[in-house]
Amino acid sequence: MSIRLMLADDHRMLREGLRRSMLDEGFDVIGEAADGEEAVRLADQLHPDVILMDVSMPHLDGVEACRLVRNHDNGTRVVMLTMHADQGVLANAIRAGASGYLVKDCSTEEIAEAVRMAVNGDTALSPQLAMSMLNEVRKLDEPARGEHDRVITKREEEVLQHIADGCSTPEVAERLYISQKTVKNHLASIYQKLDARDRTQAVLQAVRMGIVHLD
Repeated sequence: MSIRLMLADDHRMLREGLRRSMLDEGFDVIGEAADGEEAVRLADQLHPDVILMDVSMPHLDGVEACRLVRNHDNGTRVVMLTMHADQGVLANAIRAGASGYLVKDCSTEEIAEAVRMAVNGDTALSPQLAMSMLNEVRKLDEPARGEHDRVITKREEEVLQHIADGCSTPEVAERLYISQKTVKNHLASIYQKLDARDRTQAVLQAVRMGIVHLD
């Protein structure tokens, strides 16, 4: 089944270019929004699998629109598009529940891969944003050693470390010789224990607690 995609950007030319590119990649582009408020409204009506969401839009910015879409818990994933690798925007987008973070000079193939990863529950980061996330994590206070003792199991730590290393769910399953379903079960347990909404929030929390490390 084709992935149902929605576009949210206040620049019409960019939306038209994205539409053509994403149609060529085999996605079903079901709607377009010119601002954040329209994006939230259309998401409620159309229930897309993924929204490509611009960060800077009138009336309601992309991060807040993402937060509202995710709070409705309708299964829609959001991949954010931004002009610059801004640490503050990235941190806010993570907290809002976005599933991907790309700068707008990335390739069509990178955007398409980010959409597919979002549908599969994985997170895609532009290299510039990956470094930005690392810098954001390093700003966090280092807790006392041992704070994470027995918070998550050893196997869950292994799963989360592979996620922090950039592995997808199938790659984690292959490396640990377990099924993808088992990986997803471990992730669900990790989210609950670390009070995280998705794997990006879980990794950030785990790094802060000293459970995993970013190289």
